[in-house]
Amino acid sequence: MKRSEYLARRRRARVAVMMLFALIMGFVSAAPPVVTGCQAQDLTPVPDTSVLSPAISVPVQAEPAAPVLPEKWVCLTFDDGPSKTTPDVLNALNAAGVHATFFVVATGHNEKYLPLLTEAVSAGHQIALHSASHEYSDIYRSSEAYWADIALLKERIAPYVDAESIRYLRFPGGSTNTVSRRYGGKGLMKQLKAEVEQKGWQWVDWNVCAEDAVGGHPSADTIYRNVVRETGQQTNCIVLMHDSATTRTTAEALPDIIRWYADQGFAFLTVAEALPIG
Repeated sequence: MKRSEYLARRRRARVAVMMLFALIMGFVSAAPPVVTGCQAQDLTPVPDTSVLSPAISVPVQAEPAAPVLPEKWVCLTFDDGPSKTTPDVLNALNAAGVHATFFVVATGHNEKYLPLLTEAVSAGHQIALHSASHEYSDIYRSSEAYWADIALLKERIAPYVDAESIRYLRFPGGSTNTVSRRYGGKGLMKQLKAEVEQKGWQWVDWNVCAEDAVGGHPSADTIYRNVVRETGQQTNCIVLMHDSATTRTTAEALPDIIRWYADQGFAFLTVAEALPIG
């Protein structure tokens, strides 16, 4: 055999061995590859962000931020109206551009003044619940008696305001009153406060009292001085005043009270603005 033929045979043999080895190892397929579609189990149910840089985040819709309250604020609140005094109170508030909160009653004796609630709401004031009767002996006999009184109040004011949307109330005598013990027992107020909170409502007390509903019909100047004295160094105030038929001097004192708080740097808020629910 010639040397050239010998070398050619060796090359052919080497190529055959290499092809056989490739077939065994799978580098060469005897048939064309089969391409299949994605299977359900292979799909990611949510976008895969693992490939993103740590500096990149997927935007998430944030909860709306709670409103930031001013450092100094005051809520002017009025109980036991509407009455013949209420128009003067509204005039003083509206002239100053101040919004207030009215914890209202509907005793049957003030029925002709209830349309004033519509006027108050239109001017930007808040209407809140107080009592239908304001008779301690009736409303504080039991939890059932209290809520029946509130239901009656809402029924009576419903023609003038959206009563079903009101979620703020003030207990007659306040949440720590002791007069309720005479009729419903020592634990009644604790029970009522818990029930208000279970409804998702807010009960509201005060930390400044104008003492305008005490006996002797205090003068406008006395009411003003009471408010200034009780405010003291407090920076967040809920002021208790009245717009009942017997507290006409409250309306007279109101311009000076508003001016004093403004001079001290207080912002005027409704209770709903100062104590938002949820």
